[in-house]
Formats: sequence, structure tokens, C-alpha cells
Amino acid sequence: MTSTNLIPLEELITSDLEDLIRKARPQFEELAGKRLWLTGGAGFLGYYLVLSIAHWNKAASPQKRIRLTVLDNYIRGVPTWLESMKGAEISLVKHDVTHPIPASIGEADYIIHAASIASPMYYRKFPLETIDANVNGLRYMLDYAAGRNRKAAGSFKGMLFFSTSEIYGDPSADAIPTPETYRGLVSCTGPRACYDESKRLGETLCVIYAQTRDVPVSIARPFNNYGPGLKITDGRVLPDFARDALAGRDIVMLSDGSPTRTFCYITDALSGYLRVLVNGRRGEPYNIGIETPEISMRELAERVQKVAGELWGYQGRVIHQPSKEQAYLTDNPNRRCPIIEKARQEIGYAPEVDAEAGIRRMLNWYYFNREGELA
Repeated sequence: MTSTNLIPLEELITSDLEDLIRKARPQFEELAGKRLWLTGGAGFLGYYLVLSIAHWNKAASPQKRIRLTVLDNYIRGVPTWLESMKGAEISLVKHDVTHPIPASIGEADYIIHAASIASPMYYRKFPLETIDANVNGLRYMLDYAAGRNRKAAGSFKGMLFFSTSEIYGDPSADAIPTPETYRGLVSCTGPRACYDESKRLGETLCVIYAQTRDVPVSIARPFNNYGPGLKITDGRVLPDFARDALAGRDIVMLSDGSPTRTFCYITDALSGYLRVLVNGRRGEPYNIGIETPEISMRELAERVQKVAGELWGYQGRVIHQPSKEQAYLTDNPNRRCPIIEKARQEIGYAPEVDAEAGIRRMLNWYYFNREGELA
């Protein structure tokens, strides 16, 4: 299973990291010389974020390097890719964010709270752990930030809370594309509620701390991010399709193929998150995603089929099978598409990577990682 259409892995990753730094250079410049905590840094969003900071630090003077602390419970161990990043400016701390923050960690100027279970397959299995990370873990970070500012006003610079587009639930037709002002149509008792409702409460906490304790915290609402770093065993739709294609079997849809989404490539998404962290208004949410194309699950599967065929000669079909999990489609939104005008106007967010190019890069990355720890 080889093809001359594949880009060598190191070349692909380097190209993406340089693209991300280009898109968010003012934000990297602001973080330069600062201390940044990243909770949940061993996960998907942490992958390119940590690698991009390491890439930045290689070219920066000692005074301009970003001092990153990755906090994670490392429940599956420390990934090899993350272990290789450890050095003078990047430190790894084993810490469960649902517990008090040890004083030995040191201080932070910025915090990105990304510790969460984001895959439906896993948060349905671990609902209480999901709530704890999104509420109790967040509360510890907010209390830390408030305490820093009580000691010295302005000493803490900014915090980002990763919320989710799932806080909108299954919007009515007149609320798609969806703006930040939409209040949501969400079940508080369904199988997805542990994730959706804890993220909604997390946003409430951020607004309260911004209003009453002067914490400079902003909120990002991701819309279907994908790309390198997303484990092929994650259980979300694109990794599932990719796993089928890499195994040479038919691509299986577990829905009828009609639900639609827009998909935002990881370099675009992270450029948006860094803008929310550095430039977002305190207590304000920002949709981070891409507006077009809004494609059905069947069309997504067919795109994976086509690109896999071009990359390594895949010849499988796209088929439908009902999920063996009874709750799989319960409360699953039929459409998901953002309005990103607020992020575009206020923080200069401008996604660039189209779905065809992003899927090609993701499948290319999976090809080289299909037997490794990130698979």
C-alpha cells in the first residue's frame, strides 16, 4: 500500500506548523516570553499546539521563547511525540485538573483549558468524569486566575475555555447557520447531556468570573475540528471513515448519511483559538469553525473514498449499517454550521483550508501513523 501521491510525514507536519504560525503570528508574538499552561495537552488539540510552540521556540531568541507547561493526567501514558517535546521551555506535569493545582507547578500568564472528553463514544462511557473536567477542573483554573489578579492587578493575562458547538444542541432550521446569540435546543437528560450541559455551565462560570472577579477569560466554540493528532480510534466520524479506508474495507456510515456538518482543519482552528485567547473580549464566546461547505455524512464518506483512492489506491465502497449502540444517534444534531462573523470582525479570524485539501492532509497523516501510538 504505497503511492507517490503521499507527502512525507515530516514535510507535511512542518508545512502545517509554519502555516499555523503564519496565521497567528501576532498571537505567538504576544505569548513570546510568557508562561502558558495547557490542560489536556496530550489530546488532539494539544498535538499541533505543542508542536507549533516547539517549532516557534527553535527559531526564537531565549527571551522570545514560550514557556509551556502541559498539564494532563496522562491516563494512557505520556505519548512519545509529547515526551520528545520536553525540554527547557516545555515541561510536562502529571496532574488531574479535577484536583487542586499544586503550588510546585509555578505561575502562569496564560491558560488554555482544553482538558475534556470530547468524543461521544467516550463521554457517554465516562459521564461524571466529563462533567468534572468541564466544571470542577475549569473552576480551579478560574480561581487560580482570580487569585493572581487579586495579588497584582493585571498580572494574569488571559485564559481560554474550550467550549463546544454542541451547546447549541439540535438547532431549529431558522438558526442555521448558527450565531453566538442562539441559546440552543439542548436535552438536559439525554446521553449527550453530560458533555453539552457541562460545557454550557462552564461558559456560565467563565462569564461570572469575568464579571465579578475581573478574570480575562474568553470562550471558543469549536465546530467539528479535524486533522493530524486526532486518534484514529477516537470514535468520531472522520477517524472512523479513515480507519475503514486504511484497512481496505468498505467505509461504514452509522447514520443514513443525511446529517450535515462543516469541517474545520486543525491549523485554521488553532489560529482561531489563539486569537480568542489573546484578543477575545472577556466573558465572550466565539464560534471557531468554517462556514462552507456544509456537507452530508454520505458526501464526507465519498470524499474520503475518493482521496484514499488517489493516495494509496483504495477501492472500497461506502455502505450503511445501523450502530450497535442504541443511543448512538439520540440527540444527534441534523445540521451543524457556524456563523463566524463575530470572530472575523473582532479578532481577525479567517479560515483558509478547504475540505478537499484538509481531508487529503489528514488521510496522508493517518497513512504514516496507522500502526503507531497516534493510531
